[in-house]
Formats: sequence, structure tokens, C-alpha cells
Amino acid sequence: MTTKKNGGGMTVREAGQKGGETVKRKYGPEFYESIGRKGGQATKAAHGHEFYERIGKKGGKKGGEATRDRYGPSFYESIGQKGGQKVKKLIEEGKKAAAKAS
Repeated sequence: MTTKKNGGGMTVREAGQKGGETVKRKYGPEFYESIGRKGGQATKAAHGHEFYERIGKKGGKKGGEATRDRYGPSFYESIGQKGGQKVKKLIEEGKKAAAKAS
């Protein structure tokens, strides 16, 4: 829901963002990590390991198909190239560091 009330008040989204920023300033990012971990543990206890396998397979397939449909094959080619170049650079830096150390 993003419509504003008659009077120019905040949208629900804006209010949520404002509240989230306030909580982040007050408690820090560790707070979100903590409550996320607790939620994950509660979900695991309630639904078991199989639940995560089931939603992972479903979400991964749907997400991959959506990305493919949105960006096309050239997107995968470009990110593959970027990843390959990054790995090549890291290997070269590792070799230089090893040569300096010996």
C-alpha cells in the first residue's frame, strides 16, 4: 500500500522505512542479525530441515527463470566474464604475495 491519506501523510512504506531507520540507529545492525537468527531457528524448529530444502528448490528455480527472462543470456555471459576476471586477478595477487614471502 503506497497511497497517501488525504492530508499528505506518510504512506505505509514511508512509515515502515522511518521506523526501520530509527531502530537501526538505536540498536545497530547486530540487532537485525540477532532477530533474523532467532526467527530462522524458530522456523527450523517448527518446520524442520526439509522445509528449507523445499523452499530453496522452489525459490531458486523461480528466481533463476525470472532473472533469465528479465536480462537474457548476455547477462550471464557478462557476469561470468566479470567473475572470471576477478578470479584471475586474485590468483595473480596470490602468486605475487607468495613470491614476496619466499
